[in-house]
Amino acid sequence: MNTIEAYEQDIKTQPLFLKKFKKQKSLSVPQQKNLIFTGSGDSLASAMLAECFSNYNARFFDPLDLLKNKTISRDKTVYFVSISGKTISNIKVAKTAKHTVAITSNPTSKLAKTCNHTIALTAPNSDVFTAGSISFLESALTCISLVSEIKIPNTSKIYQKAFDDAKKTKFTNRVFILGNYLTYPLAMYCAAKFYEILGYEAYFERIEQFSHMELFSAKTGDTVIIFEEKNPHNTQLAKSLRKSGLNVVNPYISSKNRISLVIFYTFFSQLLPLFEAKKRNQHDCHFVMAKKLRSTSDIMIY
Repeated sequence: MNTIEAYEQDIKTQPLFLKKFKKQKSLSVPQQKNLIFTGSGDSLASAMLAECFSNYNARFFDPLDLLKNKTISRDKTVYFVSISGKTISNIKVAKTAKHTVAITSNPTSKLAKTCNHTIALTAPNSDVFTAGSISFLESALTCISLVSEIKIPNTSKIYQKAFDDAKKTKFTNRVFILGNYLTYPLAMYCAAKFYEILGYEAYFERIEQFSHMELFSAKTGDTVIIFEEKNPHNTQLAKSLRKSGLNVVNPYISSKNRISLVIFYTFFSQLLPLFEAKKRNQHDCHFVMAKKLRSTSDIMIY
């Protein structure tokens, strides 16, 4: 099985897995105010989502920020989100913090052994080295459930909506993904899939900040994807962008359930680059083929 096939298989596994997903017991508000989430890559997006769902009672930090300023985590409980449990920056922070919990798929990893407690992630996968999909969704929902009562909706319908929207979406080699509040971490996750699967030039930004900064680097034909419901602000933005020669995509699912939105944009983020890879008859993820870059990544991460 090649890495694109493995990635697709893991994506398709998610709706069934979510029917069996075991959420965590939500922590009290005082406990959340004494809580820090940290992680890298996809795991940082999970940490960011937890902060949003906690109404900013809990906080997220980059692990290097915690290493730079150890007073941030003093007397705090630090939750480390790491699928592999091998990220060296997380392990270094865990050695300096007093109260630590590892959220990982590898309960025998060095991170898990360094932390005081472990929350084991149990989602099945293809057992092939590929881009993160089901592992991200499980870690994100696990983090969210620690700070908020959640209910998993009918994900089959959400998956089909994301599938249909992604299938009809056309984009160029330069993509801007915009989000706000809950969807900003998912915009970051979506950009990561463009990097990992396709090696495309992609940017993620908050909707408001885009109009102040990245907009001025946009070129005719670039694609802007807006991860938020249609409202007067976004409608005006999309209208103006189209007049400037940009392609605008605004996928959205109508739901008052915030978890439905998280799942929908996660599925969309995974499927959009997958369909492009298959269209190009690509057999392996870009990051797997980019061996020199991956070597640098491994040196810095592990």
